[in-house]
Amino acid sequence: MSGYNINKVRNDFPILSREVYGKPLVYLDNAATTQKPLCVLDAMREEYLNVNANVHRGVHYLSQQATDLHEAAREKVRQFVNATKTEEIVFTRGTTEAINLVASSFCESQMQEGDEVLVTEMEHHSNIVSWQLQATKRGILVRHVPITDDGRLCIDQLEKLITPRTKIISVAHVSNVLGTVNPVEQIIRIAHSHHIPVLVDGAQSAPHFQVDVQAMDCDFFAFSGHKMYGPTGIGVLYGKEEWLEKLPPYQGGGEMIDKVTWEKTTFERLPFKFEAGTPDYVATHGLATAIDYINSLGLDAIRQHEQELTSYCMEQLQTIDNIKIYGPQGNSMQKDAVVSFNVGDIHHLDMGTLLDRLGIAVRTGHHCAQPLMDRLGISGTVRASFALYNTKEEIDTLIAGIRRVSKMF
Repeated sequence: MSGYNINKVRNDFPILSREVYGKPLVYLDNAATTQKPLCVLDAMREEYLNVNANVHRGVHYLSQQATDLHEAAREKVRQFVNATKTEEIVFTRGTTEAINLVASSFCESQMQEGDEVLVTEMEHHSNIVSWQLQATKRGILVRHVPITDDGRLCIDQLEKLITPRTKIISVAHVSNVLGTVNPVEQIIRIAHSHHIPVLVDGAQSAPHFQVDVQAMDCDFFAFSGHKMYGPTGIGVLYGKEEWLEKLPPYQGGGEMIDKVTWEKTTFERLPFKFEAGTPDYVATHGLATAIDYINSLGLDAIRQHEQELTSYCMEQLQTIDNIKIYGPQGNSMQKDAVVSFNVGDIHHLDMGTLLDRLGIAVRTGHHCAQPLMDRLGISGTVRASFALYNTKEEIDTLIAGIRRVSKMF
């Protein structure tokens, strides 16, 4: 790829040069968290050393400087997802908190006992349990759209499941297990034809390809910094201004208030209504720096690189005896940067543990998607997930490792 120098990219991530058990580290657990480039770490260290002060309302120089960096990060995120205005960008601790925020505030103000939320059979627990907690409190129902045997959403079933009691649809943009890229634009069009808002879980899409919330026309979009080369503990909820205005605050405390008396509290304007307490303003600066890093490489180039890795990995895995690969196969645009598999009757934990001794970091287990595992009739998988710094040589190492472990059984 023109302008994509993988060796230069890898040099930006010092951890990739370390060894594990005397073997070069092959890090293929990027769907869980990505490594951080030096520029992100340097930016955060610089702020702690020279700019550290609580943001907003401070009249002194450091506070104003820290506030400027924090709000510049909000604008950077707005541009990244193409939101209309910064008032639509709420900082959270991650995708999980963003989904919980919507579930709590939406159910409190927009749903009644017997109303329904639609999710899919391939959701991460954060997009199931958040709604189940509200079901317990408020008597709402959580229903799910089924998937096909090869891991695609049964889109024809979606409209059949919509009833007059369906108040919101919440769906993963990309499955963290199957790599399935869901047709969210089509889902949103169907939902909006019934006047139903849609929340998109973008934890596995924002790091990998261009997201345009206006073109998508989603009502809410959530993603995490740590999955896109930024720090942990920071995430984003995008919400259309009209919806954020309707929803009550998720938490109470400092920053989100306008005026507090013993009789009544009024709340701050958007987005601060949803940002109670001191924000992680250093992490927001780190996230903005990570976005700059991604933009410097180009999301189109990143996606092309990762698609090549995904296709290559699928091809090589299929040469292994008794392998079972889960999720879409064939059209690469329907699968993104995640490959889950099992080999024969080798337990996924055994495979992952032995690969680790070869320096290969993969994820094993149910991947916070137990209902999906039940649908597939398994307890878990081995998952290799790719990032902008991975190489075909690392996939070759993975394949050799799988063959070596398989021979042991």
